[in-house]
Amino acid sequence: MRLLSLVTSILFAGTTSLMAGEFTLHSNDLSGQLTKTQEFSGFGCDGRNISPELHWSDAPKGTKSFAVTVYDPDAPTGSGWWHWVVVNIPASVTSLPADFGNSAKTQKIPSLQILTDYGKAGFGGACPPKGDRPHRYMFTVHALNVDHLDLDSKVSPALAGYMINAHSIEKATMVSYYGR
Repeated sequence: MRLLSLVTSILFAGTTSLMAGEFTLHSNDLSGQLTKTQEFSGFGCDGRNISPELHWSDAPKGTKSFAVTVYDPDAPTGSGWWHWVVVNIPASVTSLPADFGNSAKTQKIPSLQILTDYGKAGFGGACPPKGDRPHRYMFTVHALNVDHLDLDSKVSPALAGYMINAHSIEKATMVSYYGR
């Protein structure tokens, strides 16, 4: 019994130390399912189109800036759907407030919001086809090894994704689902 207790303690301690310091993304607004709050307003959907609050911790050493993306790999396009791309978030920033993706509002956090597959910059909420199985929405924060990506708000999300991935040190992802 004492040996089993010792082995369990060693395994637990090893697991805890392995987990400490991992780059992690959280949200006070998201769970396993998105809601009407994060549903797009338009394109046949009637949600509120409000981006969720996001916060992250334990960024890797060498992080000089962050990017945030939201991607639906289940969209019936053959290439998925980009719902949100934000780049040039300073390394000192570890959270984005709810509705940060509303590009019409003045933001206190310097950053650049890129075009989405809806054809405009800012957050574009979930809007899967009616009757389709629930789609996965992958919220990802990328730790980048550069202070600034030389992009403008009119570049395609694919080009922005290419630049993000070329400079990514590490990323943390949360997945939520939504169906109509």
